[in-house]
Amino acid sequence: MLTTLGISLALLAQSPPYPLPALPEERAELVELGAQLFRSPLLSLDRSLACSSCHQPEHGFADTRALSIGVHGQSTLRNAPTLLNRAYGASFSWDGSTATLEAQVLRPISDPREMGLEPAALLARLAAEPAWAAEFERAGVARTTDGVAGALAAYVRRQWLADSPVDRFRRGATAILTDDERAGLWIYESSGGCWRCHSGPNFTDEEFHNTGIGVVDGVVEPGRAAVTGRDADRGAFKTPTLRGVARTAPYMHDGSLATLEDVIAHYRRGGVANAALDPRMRSVRLAEEDTRLLVAFLEALSRPAEPR
Repeated sequence: MLTTLGISLALLAQSPPYPLPALPEERAELVELGAQLFRSPLLSLDRSLACSSCHQPEHGFADTRALSIGVHGQSTLRNAPTLLNRAYGASFSWDGSTATLEAQVLRPISDPREMGLEPAALLARLAAEPAWAAEFERAGVARTTDGVAGALAAYVRRQWLADSPVDRFRRGATAILTDDERAGLWIYESSGGCWRCHSGPNFTDEEFHNTGIGVVDGVVEPGRAAVTGRDADRGAFKTPTLRGVARTAPYMHDGSLATLEDVIAHYRRGGVANAALDPRMRSVRLAEEDTRLLVAFLEALSRPAEPR
C-alpha cells in the first residue's frame, strides 16, 4: 500500500488533525492517480525525471541539492521547496507568481530547465499508453491538462504534517516535550522573534520578506518585485512553513544555507544589508546554546507525535 511519511493511502483522504483547518474532500482514487503521476518519469521530456526526483518524500518532499538537476543536466533557478502543508498556501512559488495549486503542479512539467515537457506532448503520451486510460477513468477525470493538474494537486494536498509534539504540548500535554524542546519553543516565541513571520498554525504568514539572501554587492534578485512591480518587494521571497523543516535541508530560495544552524546564524546577524531589507531583520542576541535549543524545538515540530 502506498505510504507517505508513514501515512497510509486510506488516511490520505482525511484531513490533518488540529490545529490545521479541514481540507476539502477528494476521492481516494483521485489522490492515488496523483501519486502515480507524481512518481512517473513519463512527465519529463527524456523520461529521466519524475516530480518525486526533486520533491523527495523521504526528504520532506524537498531536494537534498541546493538547486535541483532538470532534463539535460540543467540546474533549476531556485531550491525545490517542501510540498508539506501546501494545501494551506495562499499563493505558490517562491515569489508567489502562481495563484493556485492546480496551476503550480503543472509549471515544473513544462519548464525547460526542469522536466521540459509541453502539455500537448504529455497528453499524447498518456493517450498512447492504455494503462493510463483505466487509471483516469477510475479517478473520474479526463486525460486532459486539467485532469493531470487536478490529480497532482489532490495528491499534494494530502502531504501534511500536523499533531506534532509541539501541538500536543500547546494543548496541555506538558510532559511531551523535553526540557531542551520547551526551551527552544520559548526562544522561538520570545527573544528569537521567529513567530513574527513563521506565525499561525502552519508556522508561516504566507507573506514575502527580504531577509538578505542572495545579495551580491548590495544587489538582490527581483524576487516578489518581478510579480508586483514594486521596488519595496525586491528580494522578497515567501516565508516557508516550519513544519517538517528539520527534514528539508538545504534552506532558503537559493538553497544557500546548508543546516538549521546556518539559518539561525543568518538571522542572528540580521541578514545581509541591502536597500529593501525587511525592517524586521535586525541582529538577534542569541547564545550558541540558544541555537541548539531552537534546533531541538524545530526537530520536535518536524515529527509526528507518538500514537495516543
